[in-house]
Amino acid sequence: MTPFRYRDNLLFADDVPVDAIAYAVGTPCYVYSRTALEENYMAIKNGFGDRNASVFYSVKANSNLAVIALMAKLGSGFDIVSGGELLRVLRAGGNPNKTIFSGVGKSEDEIRFALQSGIFSLNLESEAELDRICTIARELEITAPVSVRVNPDIDAKTHPHISTGMREAKFGVPLDQAKKLYARAQSAECLRIVGIAMHIGSQITAISPIIDALEILLDFTDELKDAGIVIDHLDLGGGLGVRYRAENVPTVQQYCDAITEALERRNCKINLSVEPGRSIAAPAGILLCRIELIKHTDEKNFAVVDGAMNDLIRPVLYNAWMDIIPSVRNDHLPESVYDVVGPICESGDYLGKDRKLKIDTGASNLLAVCGAGAYGAVMSSNYNSRPKPPEVMVFGDHFKIIRERESIDDLIALESIPQDLIQF
Repeated sequence: MTPFRYRDNLLFADDVPVDAIAYAVGTPCYVYSRTALEENYMAIKNGFGDRNASVFYSVKANSNLAVIALMAKLGSGFDIVSGGELLRVLRAGGNPNKTIFSGVGKSEDEIRFALQSGIFSLNLESEAELDRICTIARELEITAPVSVRVNPDIDAKTHPHISTGMREAKFGVPLDQAKKLYARAQSAECLRIVGIAMHIGSQITAISPIIDALEILLDFTDELKDAGIVIDHLDLGGGLGVRYRAENVPTVQQYCDAITEALERRNCKINLSVEPGRSIAAPAGILLCRIELIKHTDEKNFAVVDGAMNDLIRPVLYNAWMDIIPSVRNDHLPESVYDVVGPICESGDYLGKDRKLKIDTGASNLLAVCGAGAYGAVMSSNYNSRPKPPEVMVFGDHFKIIRERESIDDLIALESIPQDLIQF
């Protein structure tokens, strides 16, 4: 679903003009559509038909409590990578027994918190982590539920920073080590094997790498079965991409059908879970910015906005294209090519380069950065002592603030100046 559409040349979020949101809460600000979040989730949940498949929303994509609460209300489980994300799931009403904890560096406190919370599975990513979990499980007198995150050595054909399934990546356990790890887990009284897991990357725009990795995992589960280790849960991870510009992205139904067909070819009845994040949240959000001024040089035209790389780092971090559109379609204005840049003291502070726009600095001077519902607010920072923007949820013809705008006082509240430090 595309919840952001023009009506009579005005950009709407669902049934609310985005100008009205900007007027009420200021800019920059993040705007999410509840309707789009729900429809994107349900498309995946229903895409597997009658197959026993579970959806575990990937919290790292957008961890706002209201978003997590909506996912929980829809019946989603959760994929987390930190103790902080687990706390968010619990505060938002999520079920810990429908929560999977991945990540290569889980601390002792995080493991303890997860076990005490009754988590569904801790995904092992090394032998050292198995030892750590065993020690804590014995201390708590708990049997720890674990899966092994296997690294299938598959190239997801995505950006190197978000490709996680290659052998040189820090994630997962190579196949030649995973069997030994399963044998150790099975013999440990403090552990209970839940299943097997993988995640080969994010923003994947082809189905074939996912199916190739799935086939490898199915072969491996057969090998484990021959060794007396039965796997009854397969976690495929997430990674399905979205269309930011001109990507030829499979539909959700094509993705679900391909996985289902691969399992049926093998007559595999294993319980299945997937961990979508971006495909649910990204299309459901925008970042609204105001044009502060337009600057012309001999080389470039710049639209200087109040949003910046601290608010949305994807363009510079991943060289990511995100569509940028005005809140008012000004067909009467001449079109020019602009770099849309922020006020931060970095040459990398841009939201988009070489964009054809019909804009001015008049009353209708808002720009919307599309596809910002995932990996936007969650990756924001306070660089240059800039407060983080608010987040707004739209549903129908009204909206609510789901995260207030930070203040400068919020930024410095945890800082102090010891008097003996400044006395000379």
